[in-house]
Amino acid sequence: MKTFTVQPLAQSQIHAAYPLIREAVPTLDLAAWSRFARLNADRRRAAHIGIMVAQRRSRPYPSGLFVYRKDADLQYGLVLTADHFVAIDIIDHRPVVSALTESLEALARRLACNAIRSIVRVGSTDVTPGLIGAGYRLEGAILCKQFDREAVSDARADFFRIPSEAKLAANA
Repeated sequence: MKTFTVQPLAQSQIHAAYPLIREAVPTLDLAAWSRFARLNADRRRAAHIGIMVAQRRSRPYPSGLFVYRKDADLQYGLVLTADHFVAIDIIDHRPVVSALTESLEALARRLACNAIRSIVRVGSTDVTPGLIGAGYRLEGAILCKQFDREAVSDARADFFRIPSEAKLAANA
């Protein structure tokens, strides 16, 4: 019997998942997370972007999550990119990582992706061994240069602004 279920983040789980995402992005405030989560957890866009959460069957709160997007890649064709991979459990985080990894692979197959790219952030040392154990390999490094904090904050606010229902329907 599986201990964890992995499903798309429901709108009703957005606040419950906030402590998890804070592990990946400690400076993220609740308002920014809520905007981001509403946009990315829109089931009409699930073939392109989404957030998956792992939950222990006997517990009401999520124990892990990842944010995904489907990208085009010159080397692999369609690639499923997983970011902000978080797995926390009071008893043992490894089953959470395993459940998320299995779900990620099933999602990539369902979306006809040829590869999965998982971005593991600095400080996510609990996640890396589980991904390597599942057959992932180090392919390179992601480097980031942050610009002026005010400009980044303004751009982030614009990026996460929820488009109107009409725009979402037109893009569906």
